[in-house]
Amino acid sequence: MYIACMSTAQKIFSGRLLTFVSILFVMLGIGVPLRAQTNATNFFPIMAWNTPPSQPAVYQKMAECGLNVAGFVPVAALDMCQSAGLKAIVSDPRCGGYDWAHVDERVARSNITSLINQVGKHPAVYGYYLRDEPPPAMLPGLARVAALLREASPGKWPYINLYPNYADNNQLEGLTYPQYVQLFVTDCRPTFISYDHYALMDDGTLRNGFWLNLEQVSASSRATTIPFCSIVLSVGHFNYRDPSAADLRFEVYSALSYGARALAYFTYFAPPTGNYRGAPIDQFGNPTPAWYNMQNVNLQVQKLAPTLLQLTCNDTYHFKTVPEGSHGPRPTSLVTGCDGGDFACGEFTHHDRSRYVLLTNKDVVKSAVCQPHYIRPPSRVQKVSPYSGALEDFGGENVWVQPGQGVLLKVSY
Repeated sequence: MYIACMSTAQKIFSGRLLTFVSILFVMLGIGVPLRAQTNATNFFPIMAWNTPPSQPAVYQKMAECGLNVAGFVPVAALDMCQSAGLKAIVSDPRCGGYDWAHVDERVARSNITSLINQVGKHPAVYGYYLRDEPPPAMLPGLARVAALLREASPGKWPYINLYPNYADNNQLEGLTYPQYVQLFVTDCRPTFISYDHYALMDDGTLRNGFWLNLEQVSASSRATTIPFCSIVLSVGHFNYRDPSAADLRFEVYSALSYGARALAYFTYFAPPTGNYRGAPIDQFGNPTPAWYNMQNVNLQVQKLAPTLLQLTCNDTYHFKTVPEGSHGPRPTSLVTGCDGGDFACGEFTHHDRSRYVLLTNKDVVKSAVCQPHYIRPPSRVQKVSPYSGALEDFGGENVWVQPGQGVLLKVSY
């Protein structure tokens, strides 16, 4: 996950439709517990980017925080994950321990066969860790191992995470960032387009390119119908600030506004090195205030997930402030304007063809009134409650949106 100083520390981190019960829960506004969901159409991964200590209580605490995937765990920890109701990304040399520029496919096939024979039927397995932030030269080797995993363990995630768009020319080996993402998609045929972009700077600013990176990855996701995973900064380090509750909401809802179908946090556990600080679990294994901030936003995502998983992102546009690489509403956009604050607006179509928008307050300091204007007057606008998953009329105090918060609206005609 590091762009700079990577050598200073070791990285320490299935059905076609919802079931009748899930649909009923959505209709009743109850929401579906994410730990009960298991496949691509009814499971919204929320992952910790760490290698957790192999202690049952640690995994239980992760589940209490609203996480549903543990990354990255050894084979021996799978039973603990299952007991806690967590899925797992398996970390094992047989899937991730290669010189990626020189992969011997015969050796890899033997290794993958051995690994899948051992854990392939374990109910906690969600995927297998291959590599973080690979340069382009590694993609062919990664593609070979990913293909072997798809063949031996269909439906599981061969986990590869991409550089952000502020990677330098040497890291991208002369490619532009869109070329890099396209090469990854073409070669590796990923389950998710996963990437990280850390933008919360310690001078209070947002790194340039944050919104552009969302634009680039979501555009590739829409073009290929491959969902994307956004990695959220959740620990202060280097020149990044300690993320506040509003910062976490902002990162999560910004990604959701662009149609993200998975989230991961870097990191849940604070690494015992350098200036890492403010993670949900500190270097002594104790929960910090950030644990409760992360739990709150994760529980919100859990309540929204049954609806989010039925939505297709059509476009995302901005009001008031239009960041570099982004755009305002188009002539055909569902929302034409928004009074009261500085919002990003994701426009979605539900599987039943109804329309939704997700508006995110881009201000991480001030609350804002959210008053959208529509291309034609809707017969009804309802908010999907992030606390119950139920639909409720959008009006009154519901129009107030806290710093960094998003509001998911159903727009009926």
